[in-house]
Amino acid sequence: MAKIDQSVRPFSGKDEWGYIFGDMAGSFVNLYVDAYFLTFCTYALGISATWMAGLFLVARLWDAINDPIIGSFPDRWHLGKSKDKFTPWIKLFMIPLALSGVLCFSKVPFEGVVLHAWVALVYVLFGMSYTGTSMPFGAMANVVTVDPVQRSKLSRARSVGGGLVGAVALGMVPVICYKDNQILPHRFTLLGVIFGICSIVCYILLCTLTKERVREEKAQGEKFEFLKVLKMVLKNRPLIGVMIATIGSMLTITGSSQTYSYIYKEVYGNAAMATVSMAFSMPFMIIVFPLIPKMVNKFGKRDVILYTAALSFVFSVVRMFIYIENVYVYTILNIMTLLGQTAFTMLIWALVSDCLDYSEWKDGMRSDGSMYSMYTFSRKIGSTIASTGIAAGLGMVGYVSGENVVQTAEAVKGIYYLCNAIPTACYALILVGIGLIFNLDKKKTDQMYSEMAERRAKAEQ
Repeated sequence: MAKIDQSVRPFSGKDEWGYIFGDMAGSFVNLYVDAYFLTFCTYALGISATWMAGLFLVARLWDAINDPIIGSFPDRWHLGKSKDKFTPWIKLFMIPLALSGVLCFSKVPFEGVVLHAWVALVYVLFGMSYTGTSMPFGAMANVVTVDPVQRSKLSRARSVGGGLVGAVALGMVPVICYKDNQILPHRFTLLGVIFGICSIVCYILLCTLTKERVREEKAQGEKFEFLKVLKMVLKNRPLIGVMIATIGSMLTITGSSQTYSYIYKEVYGNAAMATVSMAFSMPFMIIVFPLIPKMVNKFGKRDVILYTAALSFVFSVVRMFIYIENVYVYTILNIMTLLGQTAFTMLIWALVSDCLDYSEWKDGMRSDGSMYSMYTFSRKIGSTIASTGIAAGLGMVGYVSGENVVQTAEAVKGIYYLCNAIPTACYALILVGIGLIFNLDKKKTDQMYSEMAERRAKAEQ
């Protein structure tokens, strides 16, 4: 049974600010690599999109496999002299993550097999380093507070961090790294250095401002059993639903971010418009930000996600089946489809916390790090499908790698439909996962937390 460490200050706005910085820290490197590594390799290094598809498939599947391995570390071993479970692991992996971001965007003087080996090596290094920080950071919410309202605040704070980096920092990449619709490789490297430094600073702020105050008491001699955790996951219906929905969400987070460069550069001949699209997503998020908690109080987290995802699905279908030639009309529709993804991103971490508590509610057991890593397995699967599918799809529609290459009309049209199929599939999976499988509605969630509060009160008597 988890208990609150009374020696740690009470939950406050500092914890929320720290969580904003924590998500910014990982996003500076992760979103940059997700959005532009394929672009950098195909344009600057001249590597074929088909080979990149193979790399993404192998590297991300390995990443998905090692998620539960690395995620179980905090449950298996305690680092340092503090009582903290997750913070020491973040400090251990944050510098390798920052370094990997620089290496991914270095135009090295290699050719042939050596060049391909280098690209594979740095990408795998990035994946494992990001796992080392993202696993403890995500599971950390469960040891910051047990209050569901406060967890919702942390979930919302986390969505702000990634949103800021995605809209502001990544939005500037096309402006800085393109000139006359052609890329400037050395500027990608410079941004890798800048983003790496920002990542380390933000992780330090996370560890300083956000405090772990929930301590899990284990029986003396109790050993960690991963198979027991796996059985808990298979019995956790809401977690399975969230995992399926998250695979869909990652199609947009990873897939759409990668395709911005291609659709605006090749279809509309205006790479700078990618910046406009990303920039307008930030005011959109600011408008939605205060509305989401009010909607959650009235309808519950599950229904808010369903309503917004359904609306975004309609916008995605329109864009998918009608070829839009005007770049401004396309951009407006693109921004409107963000409603479902924004709501999902703001609430998903609170849903994951609900799912982890569901296991304690039903079975009286919890292994936050390991169970959270099983959830992130679905995120990596979604990213794998997106990255591999896009790279393979580019090859199939006739895209040709290299600088200053003029694509054929058939390839340009193929790029358009490939890019717009992604959000359509995304929202379909969210509707299936949350609408048909996830079974924690507002009434059942309230019941769960009420009963768990009674159990903790009795345990402390």
